[in-house]
Amino acid sequence: MAAPMSAVARGRLLGLIGLWKYQRAWYTEPVGKETHFGFQSVSSEEKGEKVYKVFENIAQKYDVMNDSMSFGVHRLWKDRLLQIMKPTLGMQLLDVAGGTGDIAFRFIDYIRAQREKLIHKELKSQQDLPWSEIANIYQKEDLKSLMGSQAVICDINKEMLRVGQEKLFKLGYSEGISWVMGDVKNSFGDDKFDVYTIALEFGNVTHMERALQEALPCTKPGGRFLCLEFSQGEQPLPLSKLYDLYSFQVIPVLGEVVAGDWKSYQYLVESIRCFPPQEEFKAMIEDAGFSKVNYYNLTSGVVAVHSGFKL
Repeated sequence: MAAPMSAVARGRLLGLIGLWKYQRAWYTEPVGKETHFGFQSVSSEEKGEKVYKVFENIAQKYDVMNDSMSFGVHRLWKDRLLQIMKPTLGMQLLDVAGGTGDIAFRFIDYIRAQREKLIHKELKSQQDLPWSEIANIYQKEDLKSLMGSQAVICDINKEMLRVGQEKLFKLGYSEGISWVMGDVKNSFGDDKFDVYTIALEFGNVTHMERALQEALPCTKPGGRFLCLEFSQGEQPLPLSKLYDLYSFQVIPVLGEVVAGDWKSYQYLVESIRCFPPQEEFKAMIEDAGFSKVNYYNLTSGVVAVHSGFKL
């Protein structure tokens, strides 16, 4: 039998329900404006509904399919994102469209490692302490938790958040993570977060320029925007053709076999091809008001991490 839900977990769940009214806002823009849904041309309102349905359908198999499609390499991409971020003790992270928790969990692991290093450094400076004193150091209020570090996961899709919370309880994370179902604009005030991340999801946003503009206010002065997204590869022509063949002929089949959903993965493959090239997306981030914008190509540019600062 599953353990009863804690008061904290119940509170978080109620918070999700209370923010239900915002669930589709982040993906949409004014009714009637045309945009793309994969290679289809649809209204912005229709895309918002379609994207929501895609992730509602694939949420339960999302992690399994990520491993299957990328042969597990997506884990290395996300690790690299954290290496570029370099989390520090006390940092406040907002992970947008991060319902299954991959970035937030890595962030908490990184913070825990930083905390352990700090404790070991303090112990090393006092090598002759008795065991009782060593235990006291571990129990000190400023060292026994995450020292104020917090990861907030914001996602409009309740199914993705549900899968993420199941993972949280299974993996045993007990502090430092909170969940918000809603959009960034309506859920947070200004100057709240040290880092804003979005990983492998920005291509599903209907109005990218508006999403970037909304990322700026909620980031603290000196804070950072980090986006991990599929990009335009730098492979030689034979490898590029092989990549296209794999994308369009294999991934939808995997989607059908693993997740029972061909159409959703056909859309995801098409959406990758519609995402702006690295230099174009860099210019969009700069136009939104971020400074010192650059990008890091991973796996020969199959994905890239874009970085910008609020100065």
